[in-house]
Amino acid sequence: MTEKPTKKEQTRERMLDAASQSFRAHGYAGVGVDSIAKAAGVTSGAFYAHLGSKDGAFRAALERGLDEVIVAIPQFQNEHGSKWVEAFADYYLGKAHRDDLACGCAMTTLSPEVARSEPEIKAIYEAKMKRIAGLIADGFGGEDREDCMSRAWGFLGVLIGGLTLARSVKTRRVAEDISTAFKLMAVRLAMPAA
Repeated sequence: MTEKPTKKEQTRERMLDAASQSFRAHGYAGVGVDSIAKAAGVTSGAFYAHLGSKDGAFRAALERGLDEVIVAIPQFQNEHGSKWVEAFADYYLGKAHRDDLACGCAMTTLSPEVARSEPEIKAIYEAKMKRIAGLIADGFGGEDREDCMSRAWGFLGVLIGGLTLARSVKTRRVAEDISTAFKLMAVRLAMPAA
């Protein structure tokens, strides 16, 4: 039997949810401590007591966001079997995910923020992204691990880049065209070279 979370744990969870959604939707520079605290329904003092600083909140939001991907990939693999790549690409580049910055994937929304951050954050990001690429490579199958990892990095790059492009255009039709093109590329990368 699992214990019910304490009020302190529930408050921290609300703050992490608010921080994660705020950073994904508005970027690091576009959000402040006060707005995260307000979104979580707590005071700024409570925010500092739980998360320490805006940097601390960003680190926690980044870890949480990448951990969501670490959990999701095996779920897609288990649920969709040999068709998991297509299902994951459809989800990742699909309209619902494209339109939801606040709850969308941290790989796409937070990677540019990490690129401007200090080495400690980059090290966390690198470790988690290596784990994500490894899970993808495992799902590709094949005996050549180096080839699988190479294709996994390419697969991630195509999905992240495709989602960024599709989110950045004004016209829905163009966004759909971009998504369709990148889905095809992602699926091709999943296939071993003949």
